[in-house]
Amino acid sequence: MENQIKKRGGRIKGTPNKITKDIRESYQLLIENNLDRLEDDIRELSPKDRIEILIRLTEYVVPKLQRTQIQNDFDLIGLRAEFVDV
Repeated sequence: MENQIKKRGGRIKGTPNKITKDIRESYQLLIENNLDRLEDDIRELSPKDRIEILIRLTEYVVPKLQRTQIQNDFDLIGLRAEFVDV
């Protein structure tokens, strides 16, 4: 007979963590209440830094696409290209 420990108490699977939820809501309010200031700060950056920060912030708004591997059709049919200097 297997020794199984029965769980008692705690969150039910799938129930959101209240502390995490509260922190996210507080952070969202912080950002919303300071949007004008953040925009001004971003405008003051050099063009290179401005692009870099916008790229980094985009990761939190737009989900990243999964990387996919594309296999060349030529590899599938066994063709090989050879370049020769003339």
